[in-house]
Amino acid sequence: MLSTELAALYSRDLARLVQELEAFPDSSTLWQIAPGVTNAAGTLALHVEGNLREYIGRQLGHVEYARDRPLEFSQRGVEKVDLIARIESVRVLIPRVIEGLPEEALAATYPEQVVGVPMSTRQFLIHLAGHLNYHLGQINYLRRMTTGNSV
Repeated sequence: MLSTELAALYSRDLARLVQELEAFPDSSTLWQIAPGVTNAAGTLALHVEGNLREYIGRQLGHVEYARDRPLEFSQRGVEKVDLIARIESVRVLIPRVIEGLPEEALAATYPEQVVGVPMSTRQFLIHLAGHLNYHLGQINYLRRMTTGNSV
């Protein structure tokens, strides 16, 4: 079933996000930016958290959440251990919500027009997976740039 497959992909990619955050040597490097880059890895992690909690957790799983998108981009200095705990929580929540979606829910129109056009929940979940991976790649490169560690 597609919901099971999508849940597995989100679980895998959120585990990778946790691994990336763990690979930063300390909290301060999570908040460093590289020349020509406007967002720190910590900022991107907060944005991924807010995005997934809003669009999957709240909208599809009916989990209470009040998103503050501007804060995702302005907040600084969240400790590494706290940021990892927040992503770990998302890593548990998001696959559970997705796996619980029946085929009819996946085929239904997503409740909000986030990108300006209506799309099925299935299509929007695929869109969000791409968004997660885009920022995961950015975080990987930011870690390599700010720490000098190419692994």
